[in-house]
Amino acid sequence: MMTCEVLLLGNPLLREKSSTVTDFRSQETIGQIVLLKQALDEFRKENGFGRGISAPQIGILKRIVALNLGQGSFAIINPRIVDRSRATFTMWDDCMSFPHLLIRLERSLSIDVVYEDERGIEHEWKGVDQARSELLQHEIDHLDGILAIDHALDDRSIIYRSEYERNREYYDRLVDYSIEPTISD
Repeated sequence: MMTCEVLLLGNPLLREKSSTVTDFRSQETIGQIVLLKQALDEFRKENGFGRGISAPQIGILKRIVALNLGQGSFAIINPRIVDRSRATFTMWDDCMSFPHLLIRLERSLSIDVVYEDERGIEHEWKGVDQARSELLQHEIDHLDGILAIDHALDDRSIIYRSEYERNREYYDRLVDYSIEPTISD
């Protein structure tokens, strides 16, 4: 089993825009999807958190996202947000590319997403709920070279995860929403 390193904040590939997947049957595309799902599974096992990873985070500049919402990993390809709610919320966001930091930012409460599955069949995910909405916004941003730190609300909105854990009540009062883990303790 090949291990895959998650690129860290500062790696220039994280700032590149990813290209559209056009050949869903190529061995290259199939291999990239397998590798991305494997990277997500390995990260979850090692770190105890992680619901999604985008291909640029492992150095593949393709519009592929692997997700695990608690029932196994799957991929969405060429995802794009086609509608956003006007309602927003604030949260502390985390990222596999800077696992020791949390970023306070604002996201749309709900979105509609169009994507293709691993066979190239198009799907529409309408009225995505808050938990999946914030995750998809985060991962689709990665495909465009945008990181959560780019959305920080102010200069006090980037903190160490360890400080958050020590002062959780205080920090949770500063936001409207907290991420629900998909890995049980």
